[in-house]
Amino acid sequence: MTSSTVDITRATVQKFLALRLAGDTEGLTALFADRVDWLLAENPAVPWIRPRSTAAECAAQFTELMEHTVPEDARASVDTFLVDGTDAVLTGHVSGTVRATGKAFEGPFALRLTVEDGRITRHHLYENSLSIAEACVS
Repeated sequence: MTSSTVDITRATVQKFLALRLAGDTEGLTALFADRVDWLLAENPAVPWIRPRSTAAECAAQFTELMEHTVPEDARASVDTFLVDGTDAVLTGHVSGTVRATGKAFEGPFALRLTVEDGRITRHHLYENSLSIAEACVS
């Protein structure tokens, strides 16, 4: 493992976070690889949580999340950011409010990303899906 691999991974993940914060779907689409190993436990009660595999589908998740939640209530904090070669793991806490129900959700998360050739090829998110599902039900 070279330091340049670690540097590229770290820089790509930092760009991902900046684009995500800015809501830049076009930038996110360019940052995701054409095919992505996407893992986010499917949850029929939550409209933005579903299987995805293309760059456009992955980038659209962020737009769909903002359509179904109250942007002013969205919070995310990163406690840990680890990089090992092409892999990065972020842990932290997320919270928000579902627009349709007005109910809040919150909990810890862990995100594993893999970067190859400067693009994200893996996006595995582990979060408190029960809290999110309960907030989506009237």
